[in-house]
Amino acid sequence: MLWKSKKICVMNGNKWLVDTNILIALTSGRKDVISLLEGKNIFISVISEIELLSWPKLSAKDVNLIKQMLSEFTVIELNGYVKNETIKLRRKFGLKLPDALIAASSIANDLPLLTFDKGFKRLTGLNLILLDF
Repeated sequence: MLWKSKKICVMNGNKWLVDTNILIALTSGRKDVISLLEGKNIFISVISEIELLSWPKLSAKDVNLIKQMLSEFTVIELNGYVKNETIKLRRKFGLKLPDALIAASSIANDLPLLTFDKGFKRLTGLNLILLDF
């Protein structure tokens, strides 16, 4: 395999919520990430969609390519449960709002979070798959 993963919590299953940094790796064409996600049912937080589409120097072509990629994933919108989990996480761990929303989306929907961000290791109650490659 082209990748090595350090899994904090090994998850069985076909459904993952992916962090924005994973999506950035996909847009960069990283074959290791592409092969890892093949055959998975991918979910993203609405905040990841916002983060990707709000890069200041995106061309119209880039926007279309990102929208095409995002259309293949299920977007988790902000709802009451995600909002309440976000508040809890920010208060307990002092997370930045985007990270708290992504983690809360994972927790609220009982989906493991796939990320490169080691900052998520300190969160309790989060099913985390931390990649290190």
